[in-house]
Amino acid sequence: MNVLVTGATGFVGGRLIDLLNINNDFTPIAAIRRKQSPVTNKIQSVLVDDLGPGNTWGTAFDNVEVVIHTAARVHIMKDNIKDPLFEFRRVNTEGTLNLARQAADSGVKRFIFISSIKVNGERCFLDKPFTEMDIPEPVDPYGISKHETEKGLFELVNKTGMDVVCIRPPVVYGPGVKANFLSMMKWLYKGVPLPFGSIHNKRSLVALDNLVDLIITCVDHPAAANQTFLVSDDEDLSTTELLNRVAGALGQKARLLPVNQKALEFFWVLSGRKT
Repeated sequence: MNVLVTGATGFVGGRLIDLLNINNDFTPIAAIRRKQSPVTNKIQSVLVDDLGPGNTWGTAFDNVEVVIHTAARVHIMKDNIKDPLFEFRRVNTEGTLNLARQAADSGVKRFIFISSIKVNGERCFLDKPFTEMDIPEPVDPYGISKHETEKGLFELVNKTGMDVVCIRPPVVYGPGVKANFLSMMKWLYKGVPLPFGSIHNKRSLVALDNLVDLIITCVDHPAAANQTFLVSDDEDLSTTELLNRVAGALGQKARLLPVNQKALEFFWVLSGRKT
């Protein structure tokens, strides 16, 4: 089975390509934006110009049965774009729906979309974790764009008959992790004091290989058709526990200051950030 993977040089997409490539049931094809990408040395690839709504995917779907869309404009801590929601919608919503429509028109049987737990919202109660059945309550532009994409994809199911699978991961960690998680690791490695010594929340995360395993299962599992999945590891950790474990894995001892959570929230408000 031929499987087209977007974001094939990214954190999730790169690992997905590697594991699909050693699975005799699947032949991965990487959608890339640079001819000199390292992935071209491993597998077949197709060159694409842009992930926006104006892109023509052309022959990228030749003999492809499944598309796995991992590429996205990602959530970042500091975004200096004047209208972040517009940019997130352009790539994550309009670009994805453009890709999905062309895939359906080309006879692709299944479209797997890597969404985000931010579709559900920013926080939940300890005794009531998020589920697939929750009414979505996205808050930031990234979560809003992912939610709008999911709605558009399931509308496409009724119009085209192409199967859709939406997967909403929380923070993903593993070899090659970047962005905010990498920044946290650098702080811990350097011994930077952090004001998270008294945070008793619970946070779900997912290991990279656990997420990729679910994605591969969804490629051809009949029960995955037109479903939404939330995925996480078996254990939820408080911020304090997470930092201590990451520091330990780095051979360091976390320097965590026992700052009261209310005081910490007040600090974020003063600094212009949200908790």
